[in-house]
Amino acid sequence: MSAARLRRRKLVNAVMLRTTGACAIGIAAVLLGILGYLFLNGIGSLSLDFFTQLPKPVGETGGGMANAIVGSAKILGMAVVVGVPLGFLGGVYLAEYAGATGQFVVRYVTDLLNGVPSIVIGIFAYALVVLPAKQFSAYAGGVALGMMMIPIAVRSTEEFLRAVPRGLREAALALGAPKWKVLVTVVVPAARDGIITGIILNLARVAGETAPLLFTAFSNRFWSEGLNEPTATLPVMIYTYAISPYDDWHRQAWAAGFVLLMLVVTMNIAARMLMARSPLRGAR
Repeated sequence: MSAARLRRRKLVNAVMLRTTGACAIGIAAVLLGILGYLFLNGIGSLSLDFFTQLPKPVGETGGGMANAIVGSAKILGMAVVVGVPLGFLGGVYLAEYAGATGQFVVRYVTDLLNGVPSIVIGIFAYALVVLPAKQFSAYAGGVALGMMMIPIAVRSTEEFLRAVPRGLREAALALGAPKWKVLVTVVVPAARDGIITGIILNLARVAGETAPLLFTAFSNRFWSEGLNEPTATLPVMIYTYAISPYDDWHRQAWAAGFVLLMLVVTMNIAARMLMARSPLRGAR
């Protein structure tokens, strides 16, 4: 290789290395900027009352979003119940049982579902659950978010099951265990940390969705009894407060946005830490 060509390659390498580093710093700066802006605008409204009290009537200052925090937790729990089992079983089918045609069909349908706008899923859940029941409910919100969780649950489960070394499967099969028992006792436990990581990241993705909940859970300024009535959630409360003409509501919307973002960041950090200790890290 000529000296001129070597110098050119080193120059291109240095330029690209610095460019990618600058892009990485830019991405981190955007995240820190969002966190800082939310912190500066919302920290003043964060107090014990924000986490323990109901919203105040229009015209009164103070209050909190305790009902929305609990409502978001209930609906996310419902979403896990609806979306994770279907996504997990779909991923098991793709990784362990599907042939070429089955893999193509399931992956294609999964990718299409993943690309459906969230507001369309909200309308579908409205027609499927809200209209027959003739009322908004946490059930309907959980169904909407659960449908959004299915595609990512399918693909993440498939990837982590495929990452389990083939030797583990072959060793268990060589002992005479049937395939279903190998799957339940060897493959899934080996991929457990990765699957849980995928579920956590999946929850972080849907935690901030607003449009589906406007059509399904709607909102409620009081405590919701059970799961079969309108339920307040943080994303919908942020939307409602942000478009209002009241300064105190604006401050609380910033505070709720900060709480929601910190929840998402915490779930992402937990997922990364869980994956870092997974035995499947870097395995194929």
